[in-house]
This record gives sequence, C-alpha cells and structure tokens, in this order.
Amino acid sequence: MKRVNVLFLSAIIAGIFITSCNTRTEMVMDTQMGEALVKQLWDDLSTADTAAISLFMANGFQSVHGYGAINNEQEIQLISGLSINSYSINDLICTQNGNVIIATYMVSVEETIEGERLSKNPAARMSVFVKNDGKWQFLAHANLKTLKTNSK
Repeated sequence: MKRVNVLFLSAIIAGIFITSCNTRTEMVMDTQMGEALVKQLWDDLSTADTAAISLFMANGFQSVHGYGAINNEQEIQLISGLSINSYSINDLICTQNGNVIIATYMVSVEETIEGERLSKNPAARMSVFVKNDGKWQFLAHANLKTLKTNSK
C-alpha cells in the first residue's frame, strides 16, 4: 500500500513538473513572437511603409494617442506623415491569451508628427496583435506620449 502511494505521488509530481516545463516553453515562444511582431511594426513605422502596415492591420483596428482615439484609415494617414530617425525598445513584456498577444513596452524614438519634432524621451506603448486565419495582424495600439497643445 505504501509503495502504491509513493508511485502515485511520484506520478503526480512528474505530471506537475512536465506541465510547468511546457508552460515555460510556451511563455518563451509567446515572448519571441511578441518581440518579432513589435519589431516588424516599428520597422514598418520607421520607413512609413503604409502599404505594409495596411496589410498588417486587422479589421476593426483602433489606436489611442494623447489627442484621442482614431481608426485604421486615420492611423495610416498619421503614419504616412511620420518621420522617424531612430528608435529603441526597452522593458518589453508580452502576454498571450489564445489568438491575442499584448505587448507593452517603452520606446525612445526620434520622430516628427504633424510637423512637430517630439522629444526622444522614453514613452509607454501598448500594441495588440490577433491571429486570424493563421496570420498575425495588428489590432490595436496605444501611444502614451503626450503632444504639446497650444493653449491660450
């Protein structure tokens, strides 16, 4: 009887160990995919490649910026006017739930938006990607860098 309990307990511990190893492997893969998607996004942004980003965007795309929320057509218009000299991404955290990856990170970027040269101080961003028909797409984006506003 004691031997059966030991074998049973050993089987449970082995099952937990195997499950935890698989979970860790999945997390590493999720992070790698999230990193690749964020890199693809920023490479396309840095070249203002609106054609590539249009193909990358999912239906229903939305973004939010310091001045408010915009849709995919407005985002493409914004991107077409971007001028990015360089960027660096830090503190990237990626999580996955099913077919959705959420990436949060800090980005330092030398950019001009609507003719205004912005500070390259790091600012928080969130990018959301969804897998549709086996293909990862850009679903949502939050740019938490505030733009200066003219107030009188």
